[in-house]
Amino acid sequence: MLRISDLKLPLNHPDPALREAILARLGIDSDALVDFTVFKRSYDARKKSAIVLIYSIDAEVRNEAAVLARFGKDQYVGPSPDTGYKFVDAGRPAAGTPRPVVVGTGPCGLFVALILAQMGLNPLVLERGKVVRERTVDTFGFWRKRKLNTESNVQFGEGGAGTFSDGKLYSQIKDPKHYGRKVLTEFVKSGAPEEIMYVSKPHIGTFRLVKMVEQMRAEITSLGGEIRFETRLDDILVAEENGVRQVQGVRLANGEEIPTRHVVMAIGHSARDTFEMLYERGVYIEAKPFSIGFRVEHPQSLIDVCRFGPNAGNKILGAADYKIVHHASNGRSVYSFCMCPGGTVVAASSEEGRVVTNGMSQYSRNERNANSAIVVGITPQDYPGHPLAGIAFQRELESRAFLLGGSTYDAPGQLMGDFVRGVPSKEFGSVIPSFRPAVHLTDLAPSLPEYAIVAMREAFVAFDKQIKGYYKEDAVLTGVETRTSSPIRIKRNDGDLQSLNTRGLFPAGEGAGYAGGIMSAAVDGIRVAEAVALAMAA
Repeated sequence: MLRISDLKLPLNHPDPALREAILARLGIDSDALVDFTVFKRSYDARKKSAIVLIYSIDAEVRNEAAVLARFGKDQYVGPSPDTGYKFVDAGRPAAGTPRPVVVGTGPCGLFVALILAQMGLNPLVLERGKVVRERTVDTFGFWRKRKLNTESNVQFGEGGAGTFSDGKLYSQIKDPKHYGRKVLTEFVKSGAPEEIMYVSKPHIGTFRLVKMVEQMRAEITSLGGEIRFETRLDDILVAEENGVRQVQGVRLANGEEIPTRHVVMAIGHSARDTFEMLYERGVYIEAKPFSIGFRVEHPQSLIDVCRFGPNAGNKILGAADYKIVHHASNGRSVYSFCMCPGGTVVAASSEEGRVVTNGMSQYSRNERNANSAIVVGITPQDYPGHPLAGIAFQRELESRAFLLGGSTYDAPGQLMGDFVRGVPSKEFGSVIPSFRPAVHLTDLAPSLPEYAIVAMREAFVAFDKQIKGYYKEDAVLTGVETRTSSPIRIKRNDGDLQSLNTRGLFPAGEGAGYAGGIMSAAVDGIRVAEAVALAMAA
């Protein structure tokens, strides 16, 4: 098998044109091409009237060695790399070794558990929230009736925060072992559309994610794993062994103690009480940067035209996304984050008396509005004094948003033009917000620190130079977005992925500060599962 990359064709090319382009690129006759598959398809939309599709193709040809020899050092034609997953050769644990415990069933925790189960290591998985369908009922209930369940919501429950998102499956992480391919393969096995294997920006959407999570759970349990829902971890048990802190087990909220020497903390970025418990138990934690801001909604049709021009609405292109950044004059960076084409802004609170926003899309991405977080980067210098100070900072901003929204879990909002001018908004224009329960128009300036407000006012005007029409007077801003990533990092060793000062504790995924999004969290889960397997066999 050989790989052809950077093969370009017009957007609306007929199906036979791809085969013809492969033949022309390789300089072979039709009967020499046995078969081919699309490994990746992306597009170049810099010229809106002449958008180009860019393919990477895996082709089976006759006399492959001779064909490859003709291309010598051509960087765009060569042998196809082996992207199949290879289980780590860890050997078997000693008899009587307690099974590993995985805390959390977000993308990271699910893949830790799945890989361990596939290796025959029978993981026990603890999830404080409910199974995904019950969790969905609770979450929709909050959006409709303002009744918050602090253990079952957008943040907590089977599938993690990624379940109520756009379901994006792309990342900029380095992946030399092709773990991302393993993630996509498992998702397709669990019901994801086959196209996620080759489109450049694959996504799934919430409704499909629900079914996939259930299927992954079924495979984990069929392979000997156990998953306990509505089971909150309250403590880790640690003892000194030869001068080294070593995990001995975990204690649950009901008082049950479970012996184990291997605990994976895949707890997500909102498990604040668990962060506090780990810090109190002496686990090394440090503050890390994250970002704060608002959700902004435009008509999706506006974004489509701005990005694709006359090709707006093309089925292959789908709903347009965007990625923008502005370096403000006060030294702050303002950028788009978690852009959701054709989606909705959702209530993502997990604590009473606090308002948080996030973005979500279904697979179809056919809702009226485009939404994205527009956020300002901040660092521990903005919340100094304690490794957990970022949590207190988030809580303060979320409490402000609750009050500004009317103390009913409505979110505070403002029209873009009014925000830039510093004038409270009174009524909506052509853009109707999607957030539920509701958006309460006000002045958003008190919701964030002044440096963030100043930088964002400048950025919204500047963004219009990058996307003409982006500065729209009645585009809607909804506050606040505070959970762009974890405010802490549970530091681990680069080699064995165990906590710097607590053997047997494996910080993992987004909550531990080692991922950002579904794909990177799942890939980290695979890496950590392999590290656990090696440690158990040592």
